[in-house]
Amino acid sequence: MTGPLGPSGPRVAVVGIHGHGASHLRNVTRLAACGQAELVAVADPQGASRHGADGQGAADLPAGVQVFAGLDELLAATAVDVVVICTPIQTHVPLAELAMRAGADVLLEKPPTATLAEFERLSAVVAETGRACQVGFQAQASEATLKLAAMIAAGQLGELRGISATGKWVRKARYFQRARWSGRRRLDGIDVVDGAVTNPLAHAAAAALLLDGSTGVDDVRTVETELYRANPIESDDTSSVRITTTRGTPILIAVTLCATEHLEASVIVHGSEGRAVLTYQSDLIDGTKYGRADLLENLIAHRADPAVPLYCPLHATGGFTRVVEAVRTAPDPIEIPAELVRWEGDGPERRPIVRDVEGWIDRASDELALFSELGAPWSQSKGKSQ
Repeated sequence: MTGPLGPSGPRVAVVGIHGHGASHLRNVTRLAACGQAELVAVADPQGASRHGADGQGAADLPAGVQVFAGLDELLAATAVDVVVICTPIQTHVPLAELAMRAGADVLLEKPPTATLAEFERLSAVVAETGRACQVGFQAQASEATLKLAAMIAAGQLGELRGISATGKWVRKARYFQRARWSGRRRLDGIDVVDGAVTNPLAHAAAAALLLDGSTGVDDVRTVETELYRANPIESDDTSSVRITTTRGTPILIAVTLCATEHLEASVIVHGSEGRAVLTYQSDLIDGTKYGRADLLENLIAHRADPAVPLYCPLHATGGFTRVVEAVRTAPDPIEIPAELVRWEGDGPERRPIVRDVEGWIDRASDELALFSELGAPWSQSKGKSQ
């Protein structure tokens, strides 16, 4: 597993350095300052100076870091041990495969793939090359998530009745204008599967599956989807999804990007002897704070000693990919009637607020029920089940 090391740890390249990619760049720079890694190159078709539509951009690059337009050029010009990929969803698989076939281990942003077929293809590349592929579900490296999973397994909450995940987020027009693929189900004939469930609030579904011990492809029995949208986009921005795992656990996901105010997402465990709330963005269980490991540091440690397990290897995202596949093959999201939507702001700040959406999300969570089963005013027939 271990590749040749530079003078200060493995040689790392970052692909996609604007927007969220800038945070990866800062993290590699932090590790480089600690002598744990060496940032040798970045790749981005926009170069290293452009700021994205969301106002974020790459930090100033340290001296000596090479800049390339694409990963293929980067790999042809310099040797790297680890490649961090934070690029559009539809580019994840070809870039990760390119990096692994060049002998590098990969930290791949979520969602790892847009289709189940792509997941199987990338899994085959991991097996063939023997490289490590860590997926960027940061909550999987949270002590809070792992402690709550252990509590459930030990029966501390009694019999597990179900798990729910809620997200009440705000996303303005500029969020959907930041890139061509944003808010798209397909682009240029290629599956993208962007949307509330599969991208910004993907951590909620992934964390819920981890808590149930149902992270593999075969750990998910069915997925029922109800996808809606208030924004003029292709993908969902307000949705309920119910996963039934092979263990028989119902997992209800109820999320929106059209809330009145932006609140942290939560995963709620419903047990016969009580419940627990995981606020995964802040690493909290019922308000108690826990620590969190860094996924890139973990990947570097795994390279040095394969006995150190990855927090989120590709195969542990199979259950989540089943959810992505169900969303991909579901009917296009239903537009929420105009009379149920209030608009605020202008231009890039314009955003919709779905009437009473927070209350319906809370009911869905409490009752482990889809919006249509509750009679939410924007809901129609029960969603597709796979």
